[in-house]
Amino acid sequence: MNSVTALEGIEKARIIERDQHPVSRKNISPNALKVLYRLSDNGFAAFLVGGGVRDVLLGKQPKDFDIATDATPEQVRELFRNARIIGRRFKIVHIRYGREIIETTTFRAHHEQVNEIQDNVSRRQITAMDSAHSTGGMILRDNVYGNIDEDAMRRDFTVNALYYTTDGFRILDFCNGLQDLEARKLRMIGDPEARYREDPVRMLRAIRFAAKLEFTIEEKTEAPIDELAPLLSSISPARLFDETLKLLCNGHARATFTLLCKYRVGEFLLTPTIEALDAADEISLRLVELALDNTDDRLAQGKSVTPAFLFAALLWPVLQLKLQRFGNAEQISPQQYHQAANDSIMEQLQCTAIPKRFTIASREIWDLQRRLQRRNKRNVFSLLNHPRFRAAYDFLLLREEAGEDLQDLGAWWTDIQKSDTNQQNAMIAAVEPTTKRRRRRRKKPSGKSE
Repeated sequence: MNSVTALEGIEKARIIERDQHPVSRKNISPNALKVLYRLSDNGFAAFLVGGGVRDVLLGKQPKDFDIATDATPEQVRELFRNARIIGRRFKIVHIRYGREIIETTTFRAHHEQVNEIQDNVSRRQITAMDSAHSTGGMILRDNVYGNIDEDAMRRDFTVNALYYTTDGFRILDFCNGLQDLEARKLRMIGDPEARYREDPVRMLRAIRFAAKLEFTIEEKTEAPIDELAPLLSSISPARLFDETLKLLCNGHARATFTLLCKYRVGEFLLTPTIEALDAADEISLRLVELALDNTDDRLAQGKSVTPAFLFAALLWPVLQLKLQRFGNAEQISPQQYHQAANDSIMEQLQCTAIPKRFTIASREIWDLQRRLQRRNKRNVFSLLNHPRFRAAYDFLLLREEAGEDLQDLGAWWTDIQKSDTNQQNAMIAAVEPTTKRRRRRRKKPSGKSE
């Protein structure tokens, strides 16, 4: 595809030639390059866009590579047998290569022209246009296609509106994104308030990118966040759960959580935790911080993170405050403990929908904390074979690391896992309480005298 065709219709971009930027094909997924070349060879414009370009420019290795094109989703699907169109509100194409997915979107256009004629057309006609807003300004459907100039202005932040083309290996900068990249500043494209109203989740994206990239949020971009935070209540709890995982499982959970506590948006995602931490002791706060740090460490090592463990830690301060209502910890009954655990989970479910498999696992991690303190033979061997033992054991170590005095219980459970059966029996005998059985006295037969 020649350069005239590739850059046809581009009016507003600053074009950075190959010798003026560090992006190389070596930094780009071979599968993403396959998609770019096939679209280009078939007469379509195709660009690497967003985080893939941004992260390479920052010297990072991108996790995902997204592509923008003038081909419609249906045309993309025709070119790639491994492609699947997903979404209704915002159609995108997933092109799968093994475990890697190259996300491909069609250039989006502005909605103003559709909104201007809404008064003169029926609801059915508006639906056919595949674009609509709610009365509050939120985008309900977003499948109006346009050119690359319009697509750039529809993106959220300037640093995400950088496009890379294999035609001349140039970078296209539509919104001074390179300038903001150098200044390490996150700036919304267009009017921030209007853009947040279109999609309130953009406020969460601002926080996620600020934490992940260690950028400051530009003043005008930051200003409406607290005032518009209540708009998040219009987002489905299921989507908010997904966004919460994106926030806390991006490798920068600690920094992200700090920003969630700073801005009001955190109150609509983790209300019980944030409220509990205001009244909780230092140990509870430290435990949450350690859990977030451990999450970052595991992700940095390429290990997986389970939401069940993460939410067990985040809601632990909530559970502790509820248990305090019942008095001394040693006097709390199993029924009271289970009630406090259920109440803690239910409060979080008012904010985000957590799949049942995760809430069940979180409760099991909590329940096993009590059982880990009972070191009799039957309980110990039962726990060692429990499917949730490892998570509960890790949680116990987390509690001790946070400063909770558990009488070296973590070290005991560490040692018993390394011991053979004879050593385990000896360890249990050393701590198992010994109680003498009282002999039952025979009752004298009634009606008989000595």
